[in-house]
Amino acid sequence: MIGMKSKTQREKPTIIFTHGDSDGICAGAIAKNAYEESDVYFTSPVNLLDKLNNMADGYDNIVICDIAVDERTQAGLMDRLNDLSRHSKVIYIDHHPLPYDEWGSDWFYHDTGSCASELTYRSLKEMLGRDIRRIAIYGAIGDFSDNTDTIRQWSKDWDKRTLYFQAGTLIQAVTFVGRDYNLKRKILNTLSTDVIPSEIPELLDFAKRASVLEEELRLHIKKNVLSLSNISYIVNANGYMSKAAIYAAAYGRKSVGISAEHRSRKDVFDLSIRSRGNVDVNRITRKASRKVGGTGGGHPMAAGARIPEKKLEIFLRIFDDMVEEYSQEIDDREK
Repeated sequence: MIGMKSKTQREKPTIIFTHGDSDGICAGAIAKNAYEESDVYFTSPVNLLDKLNNMADGYDNIVICDIAVDERTQAGLMDRLNDLSRHSKVIYIDHHPLPYDEWGSDWFYHDTGSCASELTYRSLKEMLGRDIRRIAIYGAIGDFSDNTDTIRQWSKDWDKRTLYFQAGTLIQAVTFVGRDYNLKRKILNTLSTDVIPSEIPELLDFAKRASVLEEELRLHIKKNVLSLSNISYIVNANGYMSKAAIYAAAYGRKSVGISAEHRSRKDVFDLSIRSRGNVDVNRITRKASRKVGGTGGGHPMAAGARIPEKKLEIFLRIFDDMVEEYSQEIDDREK
């Protein structure tokens, strides 16, 4: 836990960087509840260092939530955070596997065994009320991390059915909002005051519309999914990438599903990758993306990547081969 100032003492400026998915929004909302007078921005592992270089100077407190350490910028990121920590209080809270065994300093709060929202509450608990745990539970549900001992214990204070309704509303609405970061910021700011998601303006409507679109997506993938030996994939399903990857695995009947979306302005494909079994897609994604000049990583069961547009087919075949090798390693260990 981090010992911090009391509510009445928190008047100096704070900047919060967080991820734009439901877990990142919940983690950011928890951090903003602790640091009420704060500016909130969304970013990604690839862009975090640039954001810190361009935006972080002059703040007394710098809080980073749910942003993985990017392998290609990790050295510069470490140097920048150490430099900032000489003049500001730096708090970096993350739950993604690290590219190196030893990374960080006393400003780094890392645990791969929980979602970012749970870890943010645990790290800032001295500054938070007990009811804010509910926001952490929403984040855990959104990140498929609601089975930890801590979340199970916290959930006993609430009606689980209501928790899942509120979390589902938030998750679907955030999915529908997509890359509208100004709207995501409004959602985060309201959530930080412990307003339930169903009472945040427009969220119920967004969630309903997202669910209709998801059903259309599911049926499209059912008809159009493609498969290699060990993976199934869908290209340009046009939205809801993580859900598309899940359905690709389901309808392709493979242990790994991949959804790829072309970003024409950047000449890349963004990928969402989901594992349904014991395949560590974080490990494979990091290795496969490096081989084609891309970047990627995440969690053992869920990862993302950015791949040069002309290398997508090569990446998919490399990934497919690596899944087979990984599965063989597991089989050999179990013999």
